[in-house]
Amino acid sequence: MNRLEIISTINRFLQEDFEVEESAITPDANIKDTLDLDSLDYVDLVVSIESNFGFKVKPEDFQRMVTIQDFYDYVAAKVEEKTLA
Repeated sequence: MNRLEIISTINRFLQEDFEVEESAITPDANIKDTLDLDSLDYVDLVVSIESNFGFKVKPEDFQRMVTIQDFYDYVAAKVEEKTLA
């Protein structure tokens, strides 16, 4: 899966599963403000990531993410790690 496919997949599930407006999903958008996740949404987001990309998410990984771009970079790095393993 290349970077564009990763970004497309993330944008699709943010729009479909979390009802985020397409126009709100920009690389420099603040992830917490944009997604407005409560604890149940957070669990759903973890499940979406794990089912779409096939790796386990650590809760502490989200603490380092500030923007949507950070989220893209995190997923891309994990997918690459998985591919190289």
